[in-house]
Amino acid sequence: MAITKTGDQPPVYKRNWKEKLTPLLFIGPHLIFFLIFLAYPTIYGFIISFHNWNFFGDMSFVGLQNYANILWNTDSLFFEYFWSAFRATFIFVILSVPPLILIPLFIAIAINARPPGQNFFRALFYAPSLLSVVTVVLIWIWLLDTNAGLVNYYIGTLGLDAIPWLTRTPWVWISLVVMTIWWTIGTNMILFLAGLGEIPDHLYEAAKIDGANKIQQFFHVTLPGLKGPLAFVVVMTTLASFNVMAQPQLATGGGPGYETRVLILYIYDTAFTGGNPRAGLGAAMSVVLGMILLSISLIQFKLMTREK
Repeated sequence: MAITKTGDQPPVYKRNWKEKLTPLLFIGPHLIFFLIFLAYPTIYGFIISFHNWNFFGDMSFVGLQNYANILWNTDSLFFEYFWSAFRATFIFVILSVPPLILIPLFIAIAINARPPGQNFFRALFYAPSLLSVVTVVLIWIWLLDTNAGLVNYYIGTLGLDAIPWLTRTPWVWISLVVMTIWWTIGTNMILFLAGLGEIPDHLYEAAKIDGANKIQQFFHVTLPGLKGPLAFVVVMTTLASFNVMAQPQLATGGGPGYETRVLILYIYDTAFTGGNPRAGLGAAMSVVLGMILLSISLIQFKLMTREK
């Protein structure tokens, strides 16, 4: 019986062991990061939501009391403040999400037509997204400050009264939405540009042959071709708007009154500030917000990706 020479190759069992270990080495760093910074805090936060805890003493189990105070106990101040903050968040979402989808979409379509200076405009619209939120808010406070802002200075040169951009409604909402749009449209624009690049040119040529104008091409070629990217952008933009915090915190302080105290800001104030922080109540609010966002995301994704 002839003996087959295997040369310098390792035995089969060693090769199988290495082949199984290699994928684990690649996903290992991310898996460790996920377990430490995402999975563990999420599970621990869910556990805290059933307790009363101020970070300094021991946790005391209160069952569903924290959830009752924000969901169905109408005599609780936390019920009123929670839903007031949710209302403020919802107003911001309604005002910000449509322009954060439509404006980047039309900018992407314009740039995709390859006009002169297309790379300059691509960089111009994307550049603000590289800034931190603190930098963005400081820039817009400098522009919109009622007494010393650049915008009101030029309004004053026209003989008009100064506009309270950061201290009165509805101007505070306009200010927060405008600074958010300026800061974030670049990311959505890049996503739409990537999607537009995947639409075959022959579909537009066929539409032209059939006599379709630009508007008809947009609805019958461009939008169907962007179905996947559009669904992703809608869901992620909605989630980002629901999680808004830094803009109202830094620009308006949640004012005037509590008008712009959004939900994440209220959760932060409840759980971490004041002489008696309520970590359990803040965790319960976070869990409720997470369930709301998960439900909205699933509904949006289902509606955006369903087959006609």
